Amino acid sequence: MGTSIRWTARMRARLRRWRGAPLTWLIVGGFVLMAAMAVGTALTVDRFRQNAIETGRDSLENSVRLLARHFDRQFEDFAVLQKSIIAELESRGIESADQFRSEMGTLAMHEVLRAKASGWSDVAGANLFDSKGMLINSSRRWPVADISVADRDYFKRLRNDPAAQEEIEVVPGRLGNGPAIVFARRVSGSHGEFLGLVSRAIAPEQLESFFASTGLGEDSSIAMHHQNGQLLARVPRVDAMIGQNFRKGSPEQMAVFERTFVSMQIASPIDGKDRIVASRLLAGEPLVVIATKSLDATLATWHTQTKFFVTVAVLSIGLLVLTLYLIFRQVTHRLSLEKQRLDTAMNTMTQGLLMFDQDERLVVCNRRYIEMYGLSSDVVKPGAYFRDVIQHRHDAGSFHGDVSSYCDDILSNVGHTRNNVVETADGRLIEIKNQPGAAGGWLATHEDVTARVRADERIAHMAHYDALTDLPNRVLMRRHLERRVAELREGKPFAILYIDVDEFKGVNDTLGHEVGDELLRQVAMRLRACVSGNDLVARLGGDEFAIVKAGTSDKVELTALAENILAALRAPVDCKGQDIQTDASIGIAIAPDHGDNLDDLLKRADLAMYAAKSEGRRTYRVFAPEYDAKTKLRRQLEFDLRQALVRGEFEVHYQPLVDLAANVVTGCEALLRWRHPERGMVSPADFIPVAEDTGLIGEIGEWVLRQACLEAASWPGQIHIAVNVSPVQFRSRTLALKVAAALAESGLAPGRLELEITETVLIRDDEEALTVLQQLRELGVRIALDDFGTGYSSLSYLHRFPFDKIKIDRSFISDIGQSEDSSPIVQAVVHMAAARHMATTAEGVETEAQREVLRQLGCSQMQGWLFSPAVPAAKLKQLLSAQAAA
Repeated sequence: MGTSIRWTARMRARLRRWRGAPLTWLIVGGFVLMAAMAVGTALTVDRFRQNAIETGRDSLENSVRLLARHFDRQFEDFAVLQKSIIAELESRGIESADQFRSEMGTLAMHEVLRAKASGWSDVAGANLFDSKGMLINSSRRWPVADISVADRDYFKRLRNDPAAQEEIEVVPGRLGNGPAIVFARRVSGSHGEFLGLVSRAIAPEQLESFFASTGLGEDSSIAMHHQNGQLLARVPRVDAMIGQNFRKGSPEQMAVFERTFVSMQIASPIDGKDRIVASRLLAGEPLVVIATKSLDATLATWHTQTKFFVTVAVLSIGLLVLTLYLIFRQVTHRLSLEKQRLDTAMNTMTQGLLMFDQDERLVVCNRRYIEMYGLSSDVVKPGAYFRDVIQHRHDAGSFHGDVSSYCDDILSNVGHTRNNVVETADGRLIEIKNQPGAAGGWLATHEDVTARVRADERIAHMAHYDALTDLPNRVLMRRHLERRVAELREGKPFAILYIDVDEFKGVNDTLGHEVGDELLRQVAMRLRACVSGNDLVARLGGDEFAIVKAGTSDKVELTALAENILAALRAPVDCKGQDIQTDASIGIAIAPDHGDNLDDLLKRADLAMYAAKSEGRRTYRVFAPEYDAKTKLRRQLEFDLRQALVRGEFEVHYQPLVDLAANVVTGCEALLRWRHPERGMVSPADFIPVAEDTGLIGEIGEWVLRQACLEAASWPGQIHIAVNVSPVQFRSRTLALKVAAALAESGLAPGRLELEITETVLIRDDEEALTVLQQLRELGVRIALDDFGTGYSSLSYLHRFPFDKIKIDRSFISDIGQSEDSSPIVQAVVHMAAARHMATTAEGVETEAQREVLRQLGCSQMQGWLFSPAVPAAKLKQLLSAQAAA
């Protein structure tokens, strides 16, 4: 609609202009525009050319900078071996060349060289030459070949110049294939006399393969020269050029060997092409890396762009000429049509429209403006003064305020575009836009934007606030954190607390989403009450919240805040008549102590929260660097665990249960084992908690149940099988159905299956747990209470729940037979079980003394390493067969 108003104003102004302006101005303007297009195209093409050259130069400069940095480190490492050998030699106090030759030319010295050079991949290893240039020892071979380097220039320089300590030269290979770059160091006697040298060599191909990995593109080259000009390696490789000296030619060409860093454009001394050249001297060696690229290759893309721009410019000018021709023919006809359209648009606009001239007199006013404010068309009509129109609005009750001040403000800003929204007496919101006119007047539009503004406000709120709790959402929190990160430069620290409501899913699953939603609202209210007005509380989604604590990096203050939050959340919550107790895991990241990058801080707060959850929940943790590694390890374990069931990496082992009275195997407990293809056997203590946290324990436990039943069906009929049931499986409400399916599939008699559960499954909901146990009892399976005495042991469990057996935890067995042992506790459990007609099994029996005490105390069964560890199914069958034969 705003476009329509501007079009209307332009049409009226254009009609006035065309009545007095000759068509010649249109043609002149067209030619000026064509000239401007041509000049603009030329300038654009030239600017793109300069940009292409600068980009190419930057690419070469970055390449040589990285290469120089890389080879500085490489050659520094390369020199370590030589320096250590020289230090070893010079420490021996050799006084003469003959002594040097005699002591260094031994098998023992060869072993020293070979030990020091192990792990280095060069052409000839480390080689020792005497003062006459003869090879006397090598890390590669013993005895050494009859080789002399007396004719080598580097040997002569080191021998003749005591000040020369290292020489680098590319020479034809004598110890390897092809040319080699030799790094030779002088070995001096205690009085500075020349004893010989230590050399190492690398092939040019080793450097060139790294050059090639930079990928500079077509018609480019990378080379390494000695500072004296000798070419050591080059990509693309030209064999005839290796070893040649290029320190000659113009001062510009010489500069690459003399200056630390050079970037320029010169004619190549090799192919004569104009090239962009960048070079950099190495810091530790007299070597220089040089990268070049031809100007033609650099400008290849620019040539394509130039053709495109010229083509577009020519087509545009041609189109402009055609357009001017058509405009010239039809302008008179169009003026007539536009006048008619103007009248139609004025009468159908949904906005109020006013146009005033430079004398403040009304030129145009449509009916919508008069109806919007309930005005009289006898007063508001062309020719009326602006002040009279506003005064009439005031008299009609649609304008509130001082008429004179308002008019003075508008008239003083006629030359500027102004937008504002005002509210009428009846609550409507009107948007008024004032735009300056071409001849000194102005155009004003009035529009009913009430619904739009209110909707925009609602949308803006919904986009930045959580609908359930009305807390800021993740988007608004991030914007807030961006401002906090920017304030770090002003010395204003802050902290992020990630808060995860523990076991919220259980509330949703058992009590319904309405209760869960009310719990989240209550949590939000309590979190708000824990912080000050400068802090931000946000809901990130699900059961995750966050607090941005401003103005502190004090761990004591932040941990106190975390304690307060935990205390506040632990107070019982009344959610639609349900009294619920909740808790949380909190992770804390502090800026700038733990970083000044927003994403890093968020990640570290999340890692700290994850650490709190993995270490038992219901606590807080401040980020520590080792959390990164722990998280990566756990995630990899979780990933592997998800694949293990598909790949068949799980195994079921079986530990015999031995009758203490008859000393025979009467049953076996099925125990899960994971044979990882890379880690080997993974401890259940490592992967079972991960399986429980991720929910995989349900699928894995179901597989173990099926496998154990199938295997037990092949055993003698008097041997029963015991299978552990996790709390996750027990709460699934389909446990009885899955047990029935496993029994049906395997053909195992229900009375031979014993399900072991821990006390933790009974705590949450006694009634629901009793229902599940009754369903299992109706199937005919046996039920054992595992790890009795280690958790929330209550005698009421033994009275209310139909257990067939109590398993006494190994912590009560380990000290039996010693002074002040746990025998009275074990005896009390045995007596309680006997009174309820329940059997007892002692876990972790490892000694004969323990077995004898348990037999005397009346314990029914035992299991442990004394009789047998958990073994694969095949080995168990052998044990059962041997028992049957006996």
